[in-house]
Amino acid sequence: MLIPFYQPSLNGNEKKYVNECLDTTWISSRGRFVREFEDKFAEYIGVRHATSVCNGSVALHLALLALDIQPEDEIIVPTLTYIASVNAISHAGATPVFVDSLHSTWQLDPADVRKKITDKTRAIMAVHLYGHPCEMDELVRICREHDLLLIEDCAEAFGTYYNNQHVGTFGDIATYSFFGNKTLTTGEGGMVVTQHESLYERAASIKNQGVSQSLQYWHDHIGYNYRMTNICSALGVAQLECVGNVLQKKRHIAELYREGLNILPVMLHDEVGNVRHSYWMSSILLNDEKHRDPLRKHLEDCHIETRPLFFPAHLMKMYQKAGEQHLVAESLSSRGINLPSWPDLREEQIHYIMKCIREYAW
Repeated sequence: MLIPFYQPSLNGNEKKYVNECLDTTWISSRGRFVREFEDKFAEYIGVRHATSVCNGSVALHLALLALDIQPEDEIIVPTLTYIASVNAISHAGATPVFVDSLHSTWQLDPADVRKKITDKTRAIMAVHLYGHPCEMDELVRICREHDLLLIEDCAEAFGTYYNNQHVGTFGDIATYSFFGNKTLTTGEGGMVVTQHESLYERAASIKNQGVSQSLQYWHDHIGYNYRMTNICSALGVAQLECVGNVLQKKRHIAELYREGLNILPVMLHDEVGNVRHSYWMSSILLNDEKHRDPLRKHLEDCHIETRPLFFPAHLMKMYQKAGEQHLVAESLSSRGINLPSWPDLREEQIHYIMKCIREYAW
């Protein structure tokens, strides 16, 4: 039987709340669950304002629009990230400027950030990759020194803390994703959060066709339909009720992998510093890249599904520039594997996965 790469945990009130939407016919972007999800989400992470959207990619785009990012602006972003981070910058008309990663944490390198700042730099996008936080003290310091905006992409980092503070609360604005493989899922969905009321009001208006707050069917500016449905919000409310248990399970899974694979030439993506890794994925880094694809094929033959780390964005055809290299990111990408890490994965399945990894012809 196949051990899938990921499955959502739907063991709470998801069906009950969705059925309430159906029974009351509140299935679109109005209904009690939309505001309840936004309010409870904001309370959980410790932020003043949250507005829900239909997916994580548009959350990023909406955040950039709320910040009034302009076509002449440059935004610094890690090259080792899911492509949505970079595409959102392009969708806003700005220019992504790539930086390398730290080998220790896999997060963007603040020293390389400093090197890439120009008179056109408007913002830094800190992507908390795979559930480990970026070096937020240094990034906040850089932004203050250079009067830059700080955007946090927390798509993979619900439950992630830096110095006992939840990510998404350090910058000017932050975004989350609730895709089916995320720690907290609504199937498709996202959230834009901020401490600033003006940014919240602008984001809430833009996501709703730029609608006026005072006059019905009057629109103050060009907007989009980026709203989340009441059904998706109902899933989100139910997920929040159980998310503490989900985070605990994912942490336990990572601990089992760490203990079971410690004698092999691999390293678990682990915590560095005063942080709490949410272990969105239990990811391993092989010492030698030549084993990455053969090991994945071996696990596939054992009916175990895996994923590689993301390809660096600067290698993609649409973002390539002659001679651009980011050696740490390229090395991490070529050596990394994401192992099955869904919350309801059973211990016997984890031990079988580790057994198959040990049996690989190292």
